[in-house]
Amino acid sequence: MDEPGSSPEPHEELRRRLGYEFRDPSRLVRALTHRSFCAEQPSDGSNERLEFLGDAVLGIVVTEELYALEPELPEGEMAKARAAVVSTLTLAEMATELRLGPALRLGRGEHLTGGREKPSILADALEAVIGAVHTDGGFEASRPFVLRVVGQRLDVAAAVPGEDDHKTQLQELVARTCEELPVYRLVASGPDHDKHFVAEVLVEGEVRGRGEGKSKKQAEQAAARTALQTFRSVGPIGADVEGDHA
Repeated sequence: MDEPGSSPEPHEELRRRLGYEFRDPSRLVRALTHRSFCAEQPSDGSNERLEFLGDAVLGIVVTEELYALEPELPEGEMAKARAAVVSTLTLAEMATELRLGPALRLGRGEHLTGGREKPSILADALEAVIGAVHTDGGFEASRPFVLRVVGQRLDVAAAVPGEDDHKTQLQELVARTCEELPVYRLVASGPDHDKHFVAEVLVEGEVRGRGEGKSKKQAEQAAARTALQTFRSVGPIGADVEGDHA
């Protein structure tokens, strides 16, 4: 079992938050079962197959909705908008809002290493829940569920596809390779009417990028851009970062 005191939250509470009543509640249990739990305890299997299905359902529902929302949006822009909605980071944020983490069935080791907060595990679990809803009620159930979950993010993605969001790109990259998301430090100088900002982005406690700008957003985006350039050229570990003054 999980570490004492770490028992998953009762699934009844989660079902209320999801807004969907399963005909077969065991499907939700499977969706919340990480492979680490299966390696330590007798179970009916992990959520990996449901995750695979849920990923496909999520993709088609989001694509169809974007197609309907923005009739003039070119294919390439639609792809960018869809990617923003179905990214690991975005899915992890939605899973956190639904409080999937406390309900997960994890192995002892994964629990002790913070598995309930890991973006990859949370994102996979949300996709598995979508797959569980789909197997339980088909598209008639899964489509409204997906649209309810993605909500405002879909509208934003459709409105500003392809925006140069280096912070999101960096978070996506870090979520795949590290245990912690990036942290930004900001220093402001100058009078109120002419502020200047310098930002640093830290990954696992190490400064990986620096940037400057006339606003907090500009400085953080510049820092994230520098970190992305470093990660892509020499990898995420042990790279020296030069300041970005663009």
